[in-house]
Amino acid sequence: MSRAGTVLLSLGVVLFIALLGWQGFGSVAAALAAAGWGLLAVAAFHLLPVVIDALAIEALFPRNQRDVTFRDALLARWTGESVNSLMPAGQIGGPMLMVRYLAQRGMRARDAAAVITVSTTMQSVGQMVFAMIGLALLSSYASGVGMLLPVLIVIVVCSLMVLGFFFAQRKGLFGRATRFASQFAARFSKKRDWSSLVSRAQAVDAAVLELYEKPGPVAASFALSLLGWIVGTGEVWLALRFLGSPVGWTEALMLESLGQAIRGAAFAIPGSLGVQEGGYLLLARLIGLPPEAALALSLAKRARELLLGLPGIVYLHFAEKGWQRRRLARVPEIE
Repeated sequence: MSRAGTVLLSLGVVLFIALLGWQGFGSVAAALAAAGWGLLAVAAFHLLPVVIDALAIEALFPRNQRDVTFRDALLARWTGESVNSLMPAGQIGGPMLMVRYLAQRGMRARDAAAVITVSTTMQSVGQMVFAMIGLALLSSYASGVGMLLPVLIVIVVCSLMVLGFFFAQRKGLFGRATRFASQFAARFSKKRDWSSLVSRAQAVDAAVLELYEKPGPVAASFALSLLGWIVGTGEVWLALRFLGSPVGWTEALMLESLGQAIRGAAFAIPGSLGVQEGGYLLLARLIGLPPEAALALSLAKRARELLLGLPGIVYLHFAEKGWQRRRLARVPEIE
């Protein structure tokens, strides 16, 4: 982990502990204990939006790719989310491993990179639309602009980042980035030839543009991604029922949409530790949710990340080892 990542993680841990201590460890633990085995039901429910997100990825699969299936998209989505949730790799580690996973299953590397790039973009656009729905709901709870303005700023900043990412793709993001890196590296070492890497990056750019020229699959990916975000509301609704603080679907949707937007804005902090908890505390008081229940909700989500994420990382480890064995088995022995 970089020094900046270590500092941000440390700040997140301090904020996380401070919020728990402020509300009282005992009261939060009691609220979480009330859920009991219900946490398993929350984790099981989360598989539904994961399946929908996998369908959003599959919608972008090239027609000529017969080796990869929906199962591969589902496993890629699961392992990618596991890495993003539990590993200190920001939000780029998951997509990179998803590309590698699909490539190992037979998809051309350039196509795998294009599929994950476009699907990630559509998921981000869907999240911004989802957040705007939450902001509209928040306006009926918040009085004045005291609460609305900070949330609106977060959504606008995130939307500009997504828009910038989209236009960068249209302008050859990967090729430009690789050329810049090669020029920078050449100042320190002129021995390495970067031309093949630049060519591969430009091939990814071409594949991304080809995908955007197919409005049907891209629109389907966006619609499924948005549906996945909306269905994910059920996780909050279900968790709060098991925690003994039930809310309506509208309140659950507001908590999930804006909570995810706040978490996304803190992408630089591993797991958005502390920020997610603070966001739920701010939003919960608007709907009359006890603060200890808001923190317990955040901890229930983190428990779900562990319940699904740890097996995902273990599976990814053995899948990588299996692929390495198969690759070595294909290498002819030199007599």
